[in-house]
Amino acid sequence: MEAIVSNVNEIQVLNLPLERDLFLRNLIRHLSGTLQDVIGVEEASGFISIVGQQVGDEINGEYRKALNVTHIDKSLIGAVLVDLKRRIGGDFYIVSEDDEKIVLGNRQCPFEDKVLGRPAMCMMTSNVFGTITAENLGYSQVELTETIANGAAQCRVVVHLQPNDTDAPRPGIEYYRV
Repeated sequence: MEAIVSNVNEIQVLNLPLERDLFLRNLIRHLSGTLQDVIGVEEASGFISIVGQQVGDEINGEYRKALNVTHIDKSLIGAVLVDLKRRIGGDFYIVSEDDEKIVLGNRQCPFEDKVLGRPAMCMMTSNVFGTITAENLGYSQVELTETIANGAAQCRVVVHLQPNDTDAPRPGIEYYRV
């Protein structure tokens, strides 16, 4: 049986899963998926990294302004990273923190199910975390050891605060203060 809708008011009451947040998450999912399909995951990650760095710079500026500081102290970096993800719908928490690294877990991706199969989207987290940490401490290296995008139940992110001092390469992407 076909429903007859005759005016805008009747359209507005339709039960549709369509609102700004879902629309934007779908848009980012499809953009990253198209990039991954056309140029590959590694190249798509590179493009998303550029956007992530710009977003990281903006967020860093907002936190510095709100905290009324020129640089965020090492003791606050972990809390800032957790707070920013909480504000955008993530569920990040600090697993451990010391002078060498901050290990973060995450139970809920801000992109929700739209991140599944789109590992390039994780570059937003890497670059935002890496940019904020490096701009305030001079250096960071972000290692995404587990991601929901790749099918893990939770994310595990290691933010190294010191350069690698061994001959063995360490996985992750390095960030430096500009």
